[in-house]
Amino acid sequence: MNSSSYSEKTIEQAKLFATRLSKRARHLRRYPTRRGITCYRLYERDIPEIPLVVDRYEDNLHITEYERPHDREPAEHSDWLDLMAKTAGETLDIPLENVYLKKRERQRGTKQHEKVADTDSRIEVQEGGLKFLVNLADYVDTGLFLDHRVTRQMVRDVAAGKNFLNLFCYTGSFSVYAAAGGAAKTTSVDLSKRYIEWSKVNMRRNGFDGPEHQYFAIDAVQFIHEHKPDELYDLVVFDPPTFSNSKSTQNDWDVQTCAVPFLNQLLSIVSPGGVIYFSNNFRGFKFDPAEVPATSIHEISNQTVPEEYRNRRIHRCWRIVK
Repeated sequence: MNSSSYSEKTIEQAKLFATRLSKRARHLRRYPTRRGITCYRLYERDIPEIPLVVDRYEDNLHITEYERPHDREPAEHSDWLDLMAKTAGETLDIPLENVYLKKRERQRGTKQHEKVADTDSRIEVQEGGLKFLVNLADYVDTGLFLDHRVTRQMVRDVAAGKNFLNLFCYTGSFSVYAAAGGAAKTTSVDLSKRYIEWSKVNMRRNGFDGPEHQYFAIDAVQFIHEHKPDELYDLVVFDPPTFSNSKSTQNDWDVQTCAVPFLNQLLSIVSPGGVIYFSNNFRGFKFDPAEVPATSIHEISNQTVPEEYRNRRIHRCWRIVK
């Protein structure tokens, strides 16, 4: 479609988008060499009329549209999205076939982690000298949460000799970092067999394939209830979804109502002085540390949100010491 098919307003927005992307790319151009980072956030709804998030995964762009009222008809809006994706690719010198466009809607019912395609295509990216497989085509979530890059490094820095537990482990990136930091043992837990298999692949790609690395495709609550009382964990990552339901478990997960009771149960399998990194992405989350009988609880979100993120509340994170 040629540019004459677009409205003046759309063409102007494309120009604004290109200008903003160019500025951000210049600002972050030293990221890969200075920090060993090849996956990072470039644009985050900086212009209100262009409610997109653009993440760079090496030589690929992952663009997510967030719901926002507009006056475009469905066909016109589809053309608008195509133009924005084309503009991003051209501005950043990324081939259009490496530009992936998604739409993120508010999670309702069973919609979380819903498929948008079925290519099962994965590419390898690097972060902190480690290798991870991501799927940019099939799901809104790619397999590597870029907003926890700093938190992963925190885990790596303190993992040496520790017995590490990764709850709601998703694709196991925290486990990879813990193993890279010298953890004596890692345990990865997720209800999804698909994510557990993905975790194993990520671990093996980095050379962590021994019996000291264990995996459980089980509900995290059930894992704690069935846990052997004689094994305690020194370091835990608890990064649950905001909401989740599954045919595999009778109970829905809602982070606001479930997180504190879960934390209190979790403490029973943490060694004295052990550390829990607790994080979630629910913007309205209310947490009263007095409800959790720990030695210390400190919110460290200002430290864990990467510097390129415009949204400083992309997640909230606490460091909890038993």
